[in-house]
Amino acid sequence: MQPLTMVAAGAVVVALSCGAAGAQNGREIRQDRKDVRQDRRELRQDNRDIRQDRRELAGDRRELARHREAGRADEVKRDRAELRDDQRELREDVRDRRASFDATCDSKGKLAAGELGVTR
Repeated sequence: MQPLTMVAAGAVVVALSCGAAGAQNGREIRQDRKDVRQDRRELRQDNRDIRQDRRELAGDRRELARHREAGRADEVKRDRAELRDDQRELREDVRDRRASFDATCDSKGKLAAGELGVTR
């Protein structure tokens, strides 16, 4: 083989291997974008759950106050138990949101660093 032919053959091999690597990177980028979108969806849902739990807590507090004013001891006891359960749910949802937020920030960190090749 002549030197020019060998160089051309080498260039073809390099180009093919780079093309395969580029395709792999493209798949990784699409998957990472998909993961980020999913994380954002989960965060929105967690925020909705937290707002709903806070509304329920406010309603339970109002109900507790009404029953306390009316002197219904058994209702007050039940309302306090409901209030504790709702507070526990709220804490769990906030914890879930923090975990989702951390995952999204990790993904955004990749995006901000340009590791994924994505500008937005």
